[in-house]
Amino acid sequence: MLENLKSQYGYLFEDELLQEIEKVGSYKEVPEDFMLIDIGQKIKAMPLLLSGAIKILREDEKGDELILYFIEQGDTCAMTITCCIGDKKSEIRAIAETQTKLIMIPVEKMSEWMGKYKSWQNFILQSYHERLMEMLETIDNIAFLKMDERLLKYLRDKAKVNHNDCLQTTHQEIANDLHTSRVVISRLLKALENNKQIQLQRNFIKIIDL
Repeated sequence: MLENLKSQYGYLFEDELLQEIEKVGSYKEVPEDFMLIDIGQKIKAMPLLLSGAIKILREDEKGDELILYFIEQGDTCAMTITCCIGDKKSEIRAIAETQTKLIMIPVEKMSEWMGKYKSWQNFILQSYHERLMEMLETIDNIAFLKMDERLLKYLRDKAKVNHNDCLQTTHQEIANDLHTSRVVISRLLKALENNKQIQLQRNFIKIIDL
């Protein structure tokens, strides 16, 4: 585990911190679509991603979801950080977008390392800033972009985190992530195909205009 840690976080963290992470961290490998954190769940650990990607979602009172952002290797989740520090229940749902390798850091180490390691403090603050900017971008997209523009951006972002311009997904799954209906998504996907920005195939979508 230490070698994986050094390859992803060695440029950020000093050796002493890396050794502590190896000692107290719990290594996990999870498959695509695995739910790591659910809304209302008590947060006991914070994830550090070694590989793969996780999508972070919110849910309204009707149970409909909205994707906030993706986190990738070398990242952590700002909402998880907030819940860890505040000793609160999770307000987000975290689902593996791809097969993912990660290390879970116990909550009790959060505050301890903030005071002990400057590199950890900088990492947490920078991660929080980046996730906040991504959430603001999501709000801007909802407020200012038309649905076809939101859809194309979503497909591009999904292709980037999957490192694959061919996405295996359904119209319903996209509709769930964008908090709209399958009928709307199907119509807009067809329009994007007519504009030669994507290609629709059975059970997958190829992104042409990345």
